[in-house]
Amino acid sequence: MTPHPPAAWQVPPLDTRAALQQAVRALTDPVRERLSPGGASARLGATGAHFSATAAGLEGFARPLWGLAPLAAGGAEVDWAPYLRGIAHGSDPEHPEYWGTASANDQRLVEMAALALTLALVPEQVWEPLRAAERLRLTRWLARINEVGTPDNNWLFFRVLVNDALHRVGSPLHDPAAEREALRRLDDFYLGDGWYSDGPTRQRDYYVSFAMHFYGLIHSRLAADRAPERARVLRDRAALFAGDFAHWFDDDGAALPFGRSLTYRFAQGAFWGALAFAGVEALPWGQTKGLALRHLRWWARQPVTDDAGLLTIGYGYPNLLMAEEYNSPGSPYWALKFFLPLALPESHPFWQADEEPAGPLDAVSVQKHPGMLVCRESEAGHVVALAGGQENTWTRHGPEKYAKFAYSTAFGFSVPAGTRGLEQAAADSALALSDDEVHWRVREASIEARIDSGMLWSRWRPMAGVEIETWLLPRSPWHVRVHRLSTDRAVWSAEGGWALDRTGDDPAGPLGGSATGPGFACSSFPAGRSGVRDLYGTRVGEAVRTAPNTNVLHPRTVLPALRGEHGPGTHWLVSAVLGTTGDDCWNAAWDRPPTLDELPAVLTAEGMPR
Repeated sequence: MTPHPPAAWQVPPLDTRAALQQAVRALTDPVRERLSPGGASARLGATGAHFSATAAGLEGFARPLWGLAPLAAGGAEVDWAPYLRGIAHGSDPEHPEYWGTASANDQRLVEMAALALTLALVPEQVWEPLRAAERLRLTRWLARINEVGTPDNNWLFFRVLVNDALHRVGSPLHDPAAEREALRRLDDFYLGDGWYSDGPTRQRDYYVSFAMHFYGLIHSRLAADRAPERARVLRDRAALFAGDFAHWFDDDGAALPFGRSLTYRFAQGAFWGALAFAGVEALPWGQTKGLALRHLRWWARQPVTDDAGLLTIGYGYPNLLMAEEYNSPGSPYWALKFFLPLALPESHPFWQADEEPAGPLDAVSVQKHPGMLVCRESEAGHVVALAGGQENTWTRHGPEKYAKFAYSTAFGFSVPAGTRGLEQAAADSALALSDDEVHWRVREASIEARIDSGMLWSRWRPMAGVEIETWLLPRSPWHVRVHRLSTDRAVWSAEGGWALDRTGDDPAGPLGGSATGPGFACSSFPAGRSGVRDLYGTRVGEAVRTAPNTNVLHPRTVLPALRGEHGPGTHWLVSAVLGTTGDDCWNAAWDRPPTLDELPAVLTAEGMPR
């Protein structure tokens, strides 16, 4: 296989402010080259989203501003001419490239936030050059957000940021009442300990970091003189969140693939730069800088751009299968939120600090708000989150993005490619059930879930007449899964371990392989090793070659799994799962899995046979 050539932004070492400035230019230049004749739209591909082509073109125009505005605010030169032309035309109802008048819950409301940040950070470069009529049209277009409804979630911050911008440029359309009401409602989503929900839902994902806190930190700086107490509260909440969030990144900078909107990629690390932008030293500056820049460098090693240098839809590689219905070709440019600290001068302590490792971090971080046990498996080469309390039933592949048993920085997770067979189901980190051995069902949501005695317990129903209780236990470098399966009819089960990158399984590459037998399955390839053991020894191992492009990190994977058949009644299933990116940890652990006798006595009290 020919290695993917690095894009222009990937070449620098990405360890200095100047290198990040160069990265922004390299990422945004290909977009600027594709601006429409009037400058108001950027069509970056042919795929569609649930919103109109006009809104998608606006998205392509606006999202690069998340990087360009901080770049300019920090003193770097930006050629604003094409964007000024686009702003003038896009906000003009008489122009053919008019962005359109926003309606309730409109995608246009989302893209207003990038324009608002730009006006707030560099008004002398983007506001003052506009003619009086152009200014009026732009503020009228933006102020529409005060007149229409938004989803009851992080979108309320778009109203806040727009009003920050309207205040900054002295517009009479600034609406303090609308801003206050949005902030009041956002307060309702605060859970404590630095955590928010993204609206009245069970979601606790990256929208907490790259939306709720990110926008809150921007507002805390832009409105510090108008609302100092509010600014203090937002900064304090972010500082609390930082301690938990640091556990989501492994030693190499990779973040846990979890939840929706993963195509925003290095926006996962935007929170760290937002802390610096708002002057919040939640962690020592060297640690904050290290968390941020290691993360960006990890992304720089992934094939996430096409041959033209455009960011693609996908996660670890271009992949529409895992994308959401709201991902247009311009959507990935929310990744440029990462570059907010470029607005800070070189003299800021964030830039002056030497990078430091994160830490010290707990081997197991109990995180009650997202319902996770986050395990730092440095010797095994990844961070693992055992999960059980979240759900998302409306987004594409929601169960796979929120309700698997475990998520890993090294092994990612998989989404189904179809409805027939385990190859298409790609049921990694899951217990899949079937009553016909063709169609497989996994946990989509938990009826109940809690963390207790170092275990994560949940109760769920994959289908009518079948109920399962699951206990997840960290047992470094393994994790153990205990299931009490109650069924009113015969069912088949398939329990998947980690999906392993099988790149190289061809005669020209470094071949790997799998071993299976009664009670075990394991696979070994250059990327690492993955295996699962049945601690009762009653199920049979199988290595499933999953359909291509099902895994978010690796286009071709193999999935060690345990297969079983169960008649009507109650059955106990206990498995131990191991994954490593190297041989040393594997060699020390594979033949010494956790034993039934080592499991907590509470499970015996629940009826688990020893």
